Amino acid sequence: MKNTIFNKIISIAMLAIVTTFTVAGCGNASANAGGASIDGSGVKVFFSTIVLDDFKELIMNSVVEAGSRTGVTVDLGAPCATADEQVEQIREASTKGYSAIICNPVDIDTALQLEIAAGDIPIIFTNSQPDEEHLSADKYIYVGSYEIDAGMMQAEYVWNKLGKPSSINVVIFQGQPGHPAAINRTKAVKKYFKDNGIDATYVFNDTAYWDTEKAAEGFKIFLRTKQPYDCVICNNDSMALGVVQAMQELGIDTAKIPVVGIDATAEGCQSILDGGMQFTVYQSASGQGAACVEAAIALAKKGTIKDVEYVTPDCKYVWVPFSPVDKANAGSIK
Repeated sequence: MKNTIFNKIISIAMLAIVTTFTVAGCGNASANAGGASIDGSGVKVFFSTIVLDDFKELIMNSVVEAGSRTGVTVDLGAPCATADEQVEQIREASTKGYSAIICNPVDIDTALQLEIAAGDIPIIFTNSQPDEEHLSADKYIYVGSYEIDAGMMQAEYVWNKLGKPSSINVVIFQGQPGHPAAINRTKAVKKYFKDNGIDATYVFNDTAYWDTEKAAEGFKIFLRTKQPYDCVICNNDSMALGVVQAMQELGIDTAKIPVVGIDATAEGCQSILDGGMQFTVYQSASGQGAACVEAAIALAKKGTIKDVEYVTPDCKYVWVPFSPVDKANAGSIK
């Protein structure tokens, strides 16, 4: 596993013109380059993450690239498989003189343990949102996109695409159980239909753990129930792609049944252009990575994130906006 991780880190480092490698905690690599309009010189950041999937890797790459542009030293901790491993990694990082820690937590329920392990170093959580009780202005903050917006955009698209019916049969595939994004995206879909007086029947609502093959298998299982369905709403693109794959294998016309996702991955956007998926929501990994680094610089040099773009008035959150993607703009998403 470590060899795979370090191969990925070497690839990232080449892109970011990074040359220094070190080892700490679960294992890490360092990235340092000079930079753009925001001056991060002298700022040193440690990045800790759960085991990577496509989107998590994009965030990690974006943190490295933003560090390169701004002159921030970014040390990458090798992805951690367990919460205990991550706590220990951050405990060790706390002794290395970092200005801030950017953390994609293995388990959001360990946020307090991670904060204790970090000592006096501020933590910028990203991708998985801890409960607000574990956030503190200008010390323990969250950078991400407001998940409710994404689910609302999905539901609105589907309703309009189907001609604004008064009732609708919905299939939902959720991500990892208990993950804040899975919970809030699903909640937002249901809220949109309820708030607009739409009689929504959830004929199938199950988890596929963000995974393409699990979603394909789950959709085939659903079809055996022979229940009617008007749309398939997935918490991410990978699962939507799995549903499209299953539909195509079974000869189901994807033009007639809206299948929608979230993330606007390259594969998701291509599927939209090819007539598979119909809609996704762009979650900017590059924007989130850059916002994490901007927040780290602000905390290190000013002690506050109050001037960071998209910050909330309480200085606990930085919300990088979602945006809708369909066939009209899927080709322009980078």
